[in-house]
Amino acid sequence: MTAFVLALLAGAVVGLALGALGAGGSILTVPALIYLLGFTPAAATTASLVVVIVTSVTALLAHARAGAVRWRAGLLFAAAGLLPAAAAGALSSHVPQTVLILMFAALALAAGLHMLRGRTPRGDGKVAGVRALGAGAGLGTVTGFLGVGGGFLAVPALVGVLAVPMSDAVGTSLLVIVANTLVALGARAHAAVHLDWSLISPFLATAVLGAWDGRRLAAKVAVGTLQRVFGTVLLTVALAMGVTAAR
Repeated sequence: MTAFVLALLAGAVVGLALGALGAGGSILTVPALIYLLGFTPAAATTASLVVVIVTSVTALLAHARAGAVRWRAGLLFAAAGLLPAAAAGALSSHVPQTVLILMFAALALAAGLHMLRGRTPRGDGKVAGVRALGAGAGLGTVTGFLGVGGGFLAVPALVGVLAVPMSDAVGTSLLVIVANTLVALGARAHAAVHLDWSLISPFLATAVLGAWDGRRLAAKVAVGTLQRVFGTVLLTVALAMGVTAAR
């Protein structure tokens, strides 16, 4: 199978995850770029930000058309993560590639376990300012450092901390993801990283299409079922990355 075809297939899976769950797609992007398409970890985390930005905007528009985005809460949460995302993005280029892979494997493991638990977070109706700032800053740091959107962290935080209804949390998390990834990508602009656009472009194209399909899929398939499927995939990815980095 050619790299071009692999890019098309991997992009479609990423888009489906982001569109359906508002999470998981970006965590699949980095290992797909490294192990399927031959990107270095540094290039993969940077290219991942490009993919996440475009696909998240696409998925965000779909959720916004359905009236499922809480703009004020999302912008408040995103604001807390902008500076950490910029700082972490600038720092990431100085971290050894093996360390990046191991950290990413740990993040994928945490995300997979979270999805497999399948619990729906519930808000308490109260907005805790300090908790909101802490959660937003943490998400921004993860986004900037590892090139992921962090939707699996954003959704429960939006529900539990800012009392956003679960029906609107996925769409709102996409707004947070877009803001953080834009800042993180800007912070990496100085880094001399080669990006192979002949592979990123087809990956991105099917990811965008998959994001629209993912929104429709979410309306037809139980969220718990989707979470278990993507959770299993993430655990497999985490194991493979950990074993590879340890060699």
